[in-house]
Amino acid sequence: MIEYIVPGNIDDRVLVKAVNLMQDGGAIAIPTDTSWSVVCSMNSKTGIKKLKNISQEKDERHFTLLCSDISQFGDICSLDNTRFRLIKRLTPGPYVFILKTLLGTEKALGLKRSEIGVRLPDYPVPLALINTLGCPLYGITAKRSMLDDDYFSPDDDDFATYFREETLFDGGWEMEDIRGLDMVLDPGEDRNRILSTVLDISSGDIQVLRQGAGPWPV
Repeated sequence: MIEYIVPGNIDDRVLVKAVNLMQDGGAIAIPTDTSWSVVCSMNSKTGIKKLKNISQEKDERHFTLLCSDISQFGDICSLDNTRFRLIKRLTPGPYVFILKTLLGTEKALGLKRSEIGVRLPDYPVPLALINTLGCPLYGITAKRSMLDDDYFSPDDDDFATYFREETLFDGGWEMEDIRGLDMVLDPGEDRNRILSTVLDISSGDIQVLRQGAGPWPV
């Protein structure tokens, strides 16, 4: 289940294997520029269902679309020039931007909300997967409650503290026993247990939903 990789030079065979798994409805754990994420293809209804089962999370606010280029933001969300300039200034990097979704995105993901978090990570592994897959990844931060239902988890209603550093994983090997997970892409070194900054830019005023690694204001 673990596939060891060199982030800057991922073996094409491993990359294709991971992408094939996601196209067939699989979910995999990957390192990002913050912590670990569990992801699937945004075009796979089976993968989305599996991702939700693994995370046991029903609150759509905690899921994010990972993109490899700002142009993909415009394909899935409503993006005007003002928001585009802000995103361009802060990406790639540890930021999630909450935006209004386009109708096609809501249908593809089965969303009940009209907003979605989008992000452009500054790390080669998710970027390589997205480019090979040909569409964004739908993902959620990996946390220890995926291994143990009784593991402490903050209140769902408090978005700012729902993911805490102590609930995150260090190494890829720690996720081998997550039920339903099909693969872990492991760079062979621990990731920093840090979180992204979440900015709600869906309306006129920018709201900081969570202060993380990305500085704000800038």
